[in-house]
Formats: sequence, structure tokens, C-alpha cells
Amino acid sequence: MTHRTQPLCSVAGLTVQFPIRRGGWRRPPRVLTAVDAVSFDIHAGATVALVGESGCGKSTTGRALIRINDERAIESGAIRFDGRDLVPLRRSELRPLRSQMQIIFQDPAASLNPRMPVLDIIAEPLRVHRAVATNAELEQRVAKLMERVGLDFRTMAYRYPHEFSGGQKQRIGIARAIALTPRLIICDEPTSALDVSIQAQVLELLRELQREIGVAYLFISHNLAAVEQVADHIGVMYLGKLVEFGETEQIIGAPKHPYTQALLSAVPVSDPVKQRTRQRIRLAGDVPSPVNPPSGCAFHPRCPLRQQLGDGSAAAAMCQTVAPLVRTLASGQRVACHHVTT
Repeated sequence: MTHRTQPLCSVAGLTVQFPIRRGGWRRPPRVLTAVDAVSFDIHAGATVALVGESGCGKSTTGRALIRINDERAIESGAIRFDGRDLVPLRRSELRPLRSQMQIIFQDPAASLNPRMPVLDIIAEPLRVHRAVATNAELEQRVAKLMERVGLDFRTMAYRYPHEFSGGQKQRIGIARAIALTPRLIICDEPTSALDVSIQAQVLELLRELQREIGVAYLFISHNLAAVEQVADHIGVMYLGKLVEFGETEQIIGAPKHPYTQALLSAVPVSDPVKQRTRQRIRLAGDVPSPVNPPSGCAFHPRCPLRQQLGDGSAAAAMCQTVAPLVRTLASGQRVACHHVTT
């Protein structure tokens, strides 16, 4: 899907750092770079997915977009929502924009107040932003929201979160997220805590809501099979960096970066013959610590392509010493790799 309009949200060179040790006499401060110069666009009504292993910076990127993290964590870069840069804004300046940007959390149980009935949980954003004038109107709005996500208002509105299943709790979280008809929703691993059958129902609900209200999603997940169903574009992250970005069909059908190829090789396929005969790319070692990342290309200690080049070659030395720039290929995919040219 190619967009020619202005993006709803544009992320440019976003870097997020967290201090892990204060500096002192003869001891420099240490920081953890959770997100490193990440750039991508999200268009209205579209879905961009961020994928990668745990700890790669996906959730931190999503939370930075809607400024949930401490604003001091954003070291550099711009986050433009509808043309306005959110990074320099104070909390009071952000408040009017909050209604347009919402989030669905990974753990539905942890994101719902156990002391509040469902009606109050879903009504909270309506109250905070004074979107309704009377209690009767508030109740009517909540009833419509619950109906939209497949929950019965009459029997469920005054029950508490512990009385619901995981899938029902996530539907409550989705109803709360769409209460103000936002333009952008961050879906932070919205199905990872659910059973497979419930995952499919939640994904279908998200697609239906997108068709109905035209909301854009940033869909954060490690589940490539789920991402393929919902995303227009996919960004692949490794150790805080965006190593590949492109249309879903391109990333799934013709991945360019060695890390993307390894991730996709681990996704099961439905055809048993193909599953038995397909080549699995196994990565050596573990993900390095973001506190002390490798020099050069962050992926080089585990990269099968670098291993094929040989440790003594000039090409492999480049991987170890020079950080690759993100380049746009003829296909339109953006890839951060010295040796991927087509």
C-alpha cells in the first residue's frame, strides 16, 4: 500500500535513553539506549507493525509516541502528530491531544483497575476529557462502546475485572481506548497474553474497528503470523535500531536483512511438506546487552551473512567497525545492512 498523503504521525530520528548510573568523580555516567535513531510514518487509517525479540525497543517506541515515558527519556528526534512536534510540549500542552492518541496494553488484567466496575473503567476517559454532559449520556455512551466490542452492558457493566476472562478483559481495554474516537492507537502486544482462539477474535475486532472509525494503529508484536494479518507496513527492530522497514508483502515475501530472514524462518507454515523442507536460520548466541552494545553493526556477532564472509575479510571488518546507514532499495524497502544492495 503506497500513501501519497501527509502522514498522521511521523517519527524522525527518535532516540530514547534511560540513565542507569550517575556520573561522579572519575566515573562517567552510563545510559541505556532503548531506541536508537528510529524513523517511520503512520498514515491515517493504516497499520504499522513493529516486530522483534523481547527487549528490542518496540514497546518503548510506542510509549514514546504518546509520551507515556518520562519526557526526559527522549534524547533526540521528532514525533510529529498531525504536523505538530510532540517532543518539546509540556504535559499541559499535551493534554488536548491525549484524546486523539490512546493505547491498548499487553496485559489486560494489569491495565484495568480491580476496584472499578467495567462501566467506570470505560467511562474514565469520557469523564477526564469532559466528553459528556450528564450521567445518563455517559451511561448511554458506555453501553454503545460495550456493544461495539461484543460485551453485554446489561449483565456486565457493574461487574469487576476479576469476573471476566482474558479475552473479555482485553475487549474492555479496547472499549476504553476507542471511547474518545482517537485517530491513533498504540497496540502494545494486545494478543500475547491470550489463547490462540481468542487472539483471532481480538485481531478481527481491531480490523472491524479500523474499518468503522478509520483509526490508525501502531501494532507492536513478536508474533509475525498475527502481524501479517493486520499490518500495511512492518518495521523490524533489533537492539533499539530499525533494521528493515517496508510494505507487509515485501517484508514477508522477500525479506532483505539477515535478521528479518531469521525471524521469518522461525514462523511455522500450515503446509506440512513445506514446514519439513524449509530452511531454518538459527542465530548464534544471545541478544547483546543494550547497556554495552557491539561496535559497528549491532547484529554482526550473530549475523549469518557476516559469518559467511569470513572473520578475516575486509567486508566482515566493516560489519564489526562501521554502523550501517539505512538505505532505500529499489523495491522501496529500507534496510540497514552494508551488504544488501537489491
